[in-house]
Amino acid sequence: MMSHEGSCLCGTIKIDVSGDLAEADACHCSQCRKQSGHYWASTDVEMPRLTITGEDNITWYQSSEMVRRGFCKTCGSFLFWDPVQQDKLAIAMGAFDQPTGTKLWSHIFVRDKGDYYQIEEGTLQKDQ
Repeated sequence: MMSHEGSCLCGTIKIDVSGDLAEADACHCSQCRKQSGHYWASTDVEMPRLTITGEDNITWYQSSEMVRRGFCKTCGSFLFWDPVQQDKLAIAMGAFDQPTGTKLWSHIFVRDKGDYYQIEEGTLQKDQ
């Protein structure tokens, strides 16, 4: 079975996803833009398919009642978006080693996007 590996910038946190990666989406909400420095592109992974090494190096930030965001406490890489009480985790596309075998399928919260860039035509765009 195919797997996809990745890590934070310093390599302290490593991820391994069994099977194919789902198509990614890009979130343009103000929280994702502020935390990532641009917009946030991620893919949702069901927890049984995910192995994380170095979990004790993850710092969690509770950004709302329903979501927490995980990053490496050593290098600061923003890696995870965790919808509390769901059996999936959104993982940063930039954390994966290439090839990922997937593509960006949608942009969400485009109403909140930064004014300094344009979204390419041909990809689904949602206001929220």
